[in-house]
Amino acid sequence: QVQLVESGGGLVQAGGSLRLSCAASGSIFSINAMGWYRQAPGEQRELVAAITSTGSTNYADSVKGRFTISRDNAKNTVSLQMNSLKPEDTAVYYCNADGVVISTRVGKYVYWGQGTQVTVSS
Repeated sequence: QVQLVESGGGLVQAGGSLRLSCAASGSIFSINAMGWYRQAPGEQRELVAAITSTGSTNYADSVKGRFTISRDNAKNTVSLQMNSLKPEDTAVYYCNADGVVISTRVGKYVYWGQGTQVTVSS
């Protein structure tokens, strides 16, 4: 089985920075894309940023220029550096691994972390 473990959430004032990290473990052969989603109370989960195994990135318009996603393919980790945080960035942030090939079963799978709370105070 595959597990995604997130760390780095917390409370920060507007204008501050946080760094989220996520490590995937288990019988992983390869991961196509890793990314971060967020869900605020009463809202749908939305993509924040994603990065493929070749380094291509995709960002939500609301975070472009403020957030940076990075990845270590050898360690199966992904990080999200969040700068110039705004109160509207407050949400539970979820790590995602898509197109995961595992050594114990045929196919490609999607996995989610348990979520980490990010709260930005005004």
